[in-house]
Amino acid sequence: MRYGILNYETSGSGVPVLIIHGWGIDHTVMQAAFEPVFSKTGGYKRYYVDLPGMGRSEHGDISNSDDILALLHSFAADVIKEPFMLVGQSYGGLLARGFIRNYPEYINKLILLCPCIIPGVQQGRTEPLRVRVRDDKLLSSLSREEYDSFTQMNVMLTEDVWIRYRDILMPALSRADWDFLNNVLEGSFSYDPDDIDECTVPCLIIAAKGDSVVGYKDQFDLMGKYTNSTYAAIEDAGHNLQIEQPEAFESILSSWLMTH
Repeated sequence: MRYGILNYETSGSGVPVLIIHGWGIDHTVMQAAFEPVFSKTGGYKRYYVDLPGMGRSEHGDISNSDDILALLHSFAADVIKEPFMLVGQSYGGLLARGFIRNYPEYINKLILLCPCIIPGVQQGRTEPLRVRVRDDKLLSSLSREEYDSFTQMNVMLTEDVWIRYRDILMPALSRADWDFLNNVLEGSFSYDPDDIDECTVPCLIIAAKGDSVVGYKDQFDLMGKYTNSTYAAIEDAGHNLQIEQPEAFESILSSWLMTH
């Protein structure tokens, strides 16, 4: 389905959930992470969107995060039409906090997965890339392109993580308009998305202790603004936490949804 330049898909019925992916990937990555939980939990209508220039969405005249947020607000007003749970991963977590700042009346719950706090790569208190487990036999079997992609930010270099990365992340990355992302789209807002006094909606923040892209320490500080929040920092996981530690991710998410 399409809304203007946005491609989106829906699943389920019940309380609406808007799910926003990170920079350079698309909605299929979020479906792979969240559908195993939402499909079992039930009671939620999921809206998975492709951000402009990613997945199957056109970039149109979008040039910055202000533009993307305006588009997402229009989508919420015209398509969802009622308060909803908001989910943001990485760059999507930055957009989600901008949404909360500008349109708090729409949001009744918030989930942030490895959220970007300061726009850009390796800004703020990030972690050095330290591999936890390395399967050298597997790595020697990969092509140079596969090896470089897989080892760029993952810390669990095992066969099962590679299969998930190959089947979920790599196809999404190949669909992005990298010229637009690298040379046109400005990831920053024209304002501070965390310039709020307090947000009291239930909030779940899941971070990775080996995250070399956005870290996990700045995410903890969000609890000072999001005062009704639960924070979890997962060991042996990098920025792709949901494919490196899927069992831990799904367990935390399931438990939180059942109690909030």
